[in-house]
Amino acid sequence: MNVLLTGGAGFIGSNLVRFLLAERPGDRVVVLDKLTYAGNLENLAGLEGPRYRFVQGDVANGELLADLWRTEGIDAVLHLAAESHVDRSILAPAVFIETNVRGTQVLLEAARELGVKRFVHCSTDEVYGSLGPTGAFTEDSPLAPSSPYSASKAASDLLALAYARTFGLPVIVTRCSNNYGPYQFPEKLIPLMIANALRDEPLPVYGDGLQVRDWIHVEDHCRALVAALDRGAPGQVYNFGGASERRNLDVVRRVLALLGKPESLVRFVADRPGHDRRYAMDSSKALAELGWAPRRAFDAALEETVRWYVEHRGWWERILSGAYRTYGRRPNGVKA
Repeated sequence: MNVLLTGGAGFIGSNLVRFLLAERPGDRVVVLDKLTYAGNLENLAGLEGPRYRFVQGDVANGELLADLWRTEGIDAVLHLAAESHVDRSILAPAVFIETNVRGTQVLLEAARELGVKRFVHCSTDEVYGSLGPTGAFTEDSPLAPSSPYSASKAASDLLALAYARTFGLPVIVTRCSNNYGPYQFPEKLIPLMIANALRDEPLPVYGDGLQVRDWIHVEDHCRALVAALDRGAPGQVYNFGGASERRNLDVVRRVLALLGKPESLVRFVADRPGHDRRYAMDSSKALAELGWAPRRAFDAALEETVRWYVEHRGWWERILSGAYRTYGRRPNGVKA
C-alpha cells in the first residue's frame, strides 16, 4: 500500500512513520510536511530507502497533491498535518483555520477527485469541550470546542464526515486523548516540564494545576491509527483513550520526582482562557470494532519518556535554540 502521511515530521507523525516502516513491510510511506515551527526533520533522521520519501509541502496545495497522486500512486491517506497548540491558537487563530480547515478540505477534494481506498483523519478529544468530574466522551458526545484550535479541528472533522456522506469518500475520523512520548515538541506539558526541570528553571503550571487529562502513549496511538486504517468503517468516528487520567499537577510532580528535582520549581501562573477542566475518553467502540486497546501503562511509560528526553538532550536543546530549523538542509534551504 502506498500511504500518504501528512504532518509526518511532527511528534505523532514521525512516530507513525517509524511504526509503519517497522511493522508493515508491504507499505511505502510518502511523508508530506510543510515544516512549520513544529515540523522537525531530525525526527525522521536515519529513515531512507525505497519505502520512504519525504516531500516538503502544504496540504492546501492542490497541484502538489495531484502530482503526488500521479507519481506515487497513493492508495491511502493518514492525515495528521495540523496546527495543534491551544495557546498559539488563542494568539493567532487565522493560521489554524487555514491549515486545519482549508488544508483538510483541499486534501479531501484531492482524494475525492484522484481516488483513494482509505482516508484516516486524525483529530482530538478537545472537540468535545470539557467534562464534569465523572463520565467520559463517547463518539456521540456533542461537539463543544473551547478554543480556536479545537474549533478548527471540529470543523475539519465535520468536513471529513461530510465528504464520506456526500461523496462516498472512505473517510474514518479518529479522536485521541493527550499523547506523550519521544519527539514531542517542548511546548507541550510533559516535554516542557522535563526540559525546564533539567535546566533548573521554573515549571509553569496553569491555574491550580488540577485539570485532568487522559494520557495515551504515542505508540498506542500509532497502533490505533493503523487499526482504523485497516478495519475502520467509512463515515465512522473512533475515540482512542489511554485509560490513564491524571491531574496536570500530579504529572508535573511525578516528572520532578523522576528527575530528582525539588517541587519548589513549580510556579503557578494565570490560567489559560477557556481552559477545559477535564477530558476522558470512552474507547469501547474501538475495542469492539477495531480490536484496539491501549497497552502502555502510564507510570512505566512516563518514566521511559523522561529517560528519552534526558538521553536526547541535544535534540530538544536544538529546538529551544532554533538550530533545528536548519537540520538536514543545504544553505539554499533545500533538504539535503
